[in-house]
Amino acid sequence: MKPDLIETSAIGAGAPGVDAKDTPNPGPQSTILYLEGVTVTFDGIKALNNINLLIYEGELRCVIGPNGAGKTTMMDVITGKTKPDSGRVILGKDLDLLRLDEPRIASSGVGRKFQKPTVFERHPVWENLELAMTTERKWYRCLHSKLTSETRDRIEQTLHLTGLMPVAFRAAGQLSHGEKQRLEIGMLLMQRPRVLLLDEPAAGMSDRETEQLAELVESLRSTCSMVVVEHDMDFVARLAGERGRVTVMAEGSVLMEGTLEQIKKDETVIASYLGR
Repeated sequence: MKPDLIETSAIGAGAPGVDAKDTPNPGPQSTILYLEGVTVTFDGIKALNNINLLIYEGELRCVIGPNGAGKTTMMDVITGKTKPDSGRVILGKDLDLLRLDEPRIASSGVGRKFQKPTVFERHPVWENLELAMTTERKWYRCLHSKLTSETRDRIEQTLHLTGLMPVAFRAAGQLSHGEKQRLEIGMLLMQRPRVLLLDEPAAGMSDRETEQLAELVESLRSTCSMVVVEHDMDFVARLAGERGRVTVMAEGSVLMEGTLEQIKKDETVIASYLGR
């Protein structure tokens, strides 16, 4: 049964974006994610080398660095895919993520989007969002159960936010690459994450799709904290603005943190990653 949805074509309709230039850096009292002394070794090589990282409540943190810097391994540790040799990973005030497995970390409020979108291609867009909801129902029961008004409202709100209302009844497999990326983000939002990890979300997108994605990510600033790993420096500049904090990683360590302008002027960063 199809839900009765109202159409709109605007990205982030009803949830205006926040300009990064006007977003102050949050104070240390609002830490949401904390990595301390995290080390990961593969075949004698340190993929992460005693890394420390603080992410604040409501912050959008961009993480950049060359291939092999340890960015993906860091996300693997946060989400429980990889167990470190040493260190701590704390969510909120005191939840030790290293004591949890992947499903429990996800249910605790950590959502992760990989570079390649993963959606239920044979199902319509709105059904993908319903299936993504945190619920005790089995997925096959979801397909044959009647939508509650609360579920319908959440799906509709997410369709508006992601700009996917015009394609709500289209099979996910028929969407463009950019639309699939936004759909997967929408699926994560249905789970109400506290921290959202986005791994190279702009990869393979056209200029227009990248612009739509940037609008979506900016509109999420008030809903959760985000860590965006990205190589597209124009996309990073759009998200970071003038005051947003950017983390540079290299050889498994944090090379520098600061505004994008500070990072661009740092000789070590230039030599390691940005070039001249």
